[in-house]
Amino acid sequence: MRGAEGGGGFAVRGGNIYWGRKEEADFRGIVVIFAWVSVPQTLLREFVDLCSSLGWNSLVCFAHYLSAFHDESATPLAFCVLDELIEELRTRSCPVVFTAFSAGSKACLYKVFQLIDGRYESPLNLPNYQLLRNCVSGHIYDSGPLDITSDFGFRFAVPPSIAKVPGPSKLVSLVAKSFTSGLDALYLTRFESQAAEHWQALYSSVNFGAPFLILCSEKDEFVRYQSIYEFAQRLRNLNGDVNLVNFSSSSHLGHYKHHPIQYRAAVNHLLEKATTIYSQKVMLERERTGIDGTHDEISELICDLQKVAINSNKSLRRVAVGPTDHFFLPRHYSDRESVTPQDEQKEKPVSLPSLPSISAHSVLGQFLFDVCVPKNVEGWDVKFSGNLNGRSCASAPRHSPFRGTKRIGRSKL
Repeated sequence: MRGAEGGGGFAVRGGNIYWGRKEEADFRGIVVIFAWVSVPQTLLREFVDLCSSLGWNSLVCFAHYLSAFHDESATPLAFCVLDELIEELRTRSCPVVFTAFSAGSKACLYKVFQLIDGRYESPLNLPNYQLLRNCVSGHIYDSGPLDITSDFGFRFAVPPSIAKVPGPSKLVSLVAKSFTSGLDALYLTRFESQAAEHWQALYSSVNFGAPFLILCSEKDEFVRYQSIYEFAQRLRNLNGDVNLVNFSSSSHLGHYKHHPIQYRAAVNHLLEKATTIYSQKVMLERERTGIDGTHDEISELICDLQKVAINSNKSLRRVAVGPTDHFFLPRHYSDRESVTPQDEQKEKPVSLPSLPSISAHSVLGQFLFDVCVPKNVEGWDVKFSGNLNGRSCASAPRHSPFRGTKRIGRSKL
């Protein structure tokens, strides 16, 4: 296969997985393609090239024949697809579009839906599945979905040209038909339960909130147009966004070959819508986790703190301008923008009347000096104790009887 030959594919139980196109930086999203043995490799290459021309990477899951009949083959294939896809999304989140050709939905896609919905225990943790759910942005069904029965399986496995040829080729077709008839006899109940799970999983994919593009034809020899129309109508009843495109003259899996312009336009429209849906999901997820509201919450917190500070400053100013107080709040601690002219007048300090000065040479000054300073200094032990800044300092004995009086006199002078 193309992807495997390019070194990007690997084989697992149930099929092969490879990257049809994988650009590291310049891409808009990832289209995951689910195909079965009925899908020609040429069609897969053409569809990969179509997605590449529109700027999308493509991951191809090519399921083996038995994967459409046995869970033991489809489930491991679905695990590997999710593992590869989630590893890429953890590096760079982007829109994801699931595309199923023919019976590809039965061979693997519906198991992917069940795994994402938590129907099975998975080694991949729930946050990774939540990441994938947020990235799923579109669904494309080409010539399907197809509910495989043993008769359909026989018709897909053996080309019609071989089945109609007599001889050894006819013998091969009879052996294949006998084998599929035996599957009916042995696994009839199991096939019925798988078919019910298949349709239920496809209907539940409406919960991803992604649009649907269904490409079909009234001339399809394998899938009845009525069954596809009923599938689309059921999705619409579940509030799904469905675009049903009917190519009246094309055969099974021949829509792109016979109607390339209309086919390309329909796919391009779906991919553009998927990009928009993905952007909306990202915004909703940010709002849910509170990323967008972080700056608003911080701003509200700062405003609340400012209000508390302003109220505290006003309370302090009210205390400071009381009739019996003689202090005021410094200007640089107050809120300048919230101060009113009345507050500015109240903030001014209360000035006290200046006391009259007394001159030492006046009559009153001379009188006070005579009264406070005793003239009789006999008995005073006056001595010099040293210099203080170049000046002599006198000290009295500690037990002097005039100790208190002398200090009072000095303080008044």
